[in-house]
Amino acid sequence: MYEWILPSLSEVLAESQSTVAECSPAKAEQQWRVSLAATENLLIKTLTTAFCDKIPGLVLSAPAPLFSQPQLTQTLETVTFTAKPFNPLALMPFQMPIAIATVNEVTPNESVLPLLPADPLGREQFCLVFTDKFRLVLVLAAHSNGQKTFSFSFEPEVVEQAWRALGARVMLTNPDFFAELDILVQKYSPVAPDYRTVIEFSQLLLAELPEAEGNKEQGHEEQANVPTSPPPPSSPPRSDVELLQAFAHEVRTPLTTIRTMTRLLLKRRDLPANVISRLEIIDHECTEQIDRMELLFKAAELETSAAVKSTHSQLTPMSLDQVLQQSIPRWQQAAHRRNLTLDVVLPQQLPTVVSNPNMLDQVLTGLMENFTRSLPPGSHIQVHVIPAGDQLKLQLSPQLQCLGKAPTPAQPPIRKALGQLLMFQPETGTISLNIAATKHLFQAIGGKLIVRQRPQYGEVMTIFLPLEVSSQQKLGVRN
Repeated sequence: MYEWILPSLSEVLAESQSTVAECSPAKAEQQWRVSLAATENLLIKTLTTAFCDKIPGLVLSAPAPLFSQPQLTQTLETVTFTAKPFNPLALMPFQMPIAIATVNEVTPNESVLPLLPADPLGREQFCLVFTDKFRLVLVLAAHSNGQKTFSFSFEPEVVEQAWRALGARVMLTNPDFFAELDILVQKYSPVAPDYRTVIEFSQLLLAELPEAEGNKEQGHEEQANVPTSPPPPSSPPRSDVELLQAFAHEVRTPLTTIRTMTRLLLKRRDLPANVISRLEIIDHECTEQIDRMELLFKAAELETSAAVKSTHSQLTPMSLDQVLQQSIPRWQQAAHRRNLTLDVVLPQQLPTVVSNPNMLDQVLTGLMENFTRSLPPGSHIQVHVIPAGDQLKLQLSPQLQCLGKAPTPAQPPIRKALGQLLMFQPETGTISLNIAATKHLFQAIGGKLIVRQRPQYGEVMTIFLPLEVSSQQKLGVRN
């Protein structure tokens, strides 16, 4: 017996399984988070082999878009279901002739659909993935007794039933769009996934799981024979890590919804220039804060040795030139907003470095964001990139502008600890990762961060990234 006229996705999955164990909200949410991370990594690996002339996949999710990696957001078709749609009319200084958040005005790559207020599906977070290689459904459901359940399935029949339950809702609210969406879903035939795909997902899932408490009680002899990743600079309490993860998730979800709706509005061709300018500011601010929350979430994940091992496994030779071309304009824009100037000095040819392509830009931008927030208006920042032996050195140096006067000794910014991972700067109201957690992030992407205090200038931050072997040979580096 269903709770409503249509089954929720958790009810669909419950029917296909003998038992679904309820557990604490924190445990179920942890299962949901690590499964999403494993799904994201599986999709990234899958899309690297996809043909460029065809749509690689479709994702139906609630209550907000779930993936943030550009490899996915720029290639996947996405449809978001929400019980509390964002009202874009509240941003507009004039009356729009028709409702904005209708599907007919949305491009196929980015659509938002409402759920009816009485629908219990509004209490569920879910993700349906359709690709040529596999179909997958993940559901996190909240129950009236305060407990939560998480379940997932690769079974084609189960995913098909989940789509029928979801498609029936689309038929109720927007039958025209249902016809288009159903055609799109059927492009990905419901065939059983290759066993290697399921095994790969399981391995990715295990890599994302935090280290079990029981592993810490192994004998010394056994531990001595097993190579492990270096421990984090600090060992924060588990509750501290979980609180940071929950905080980042709760902030990121509504911001992602706002950004999605803002980008839908920007696709309209009948908006005045001043409205477009305001929407672009909203989009930029949302993106900046979403990236900050992603970095906080990643820092919390890296407090487990399993997460460090997973991140290290993704280190690969990459072009730093491409990363800097994307990053430098954002750094300069961030400096300009705070009345700072920024110059970047680069060598004629940037060598290839070994790092994590999915994280390097994010970590560098996060460091630059915190760096600019700690400087007084009128300061100048120089970013100097030079080879240094078998490494590439990237140094951030502040230079205070004193209008011809001798510079006064720079006072380090006042920072107060918030738990074991965060710090608070009272002068600016900024919350950011502390130095130890930031250093740990750079260790995870194969680099090293050194922070020094210079009396006349303040903090100088230096990042070292290992060079790829061929780049070392070109630069004449000897081992």
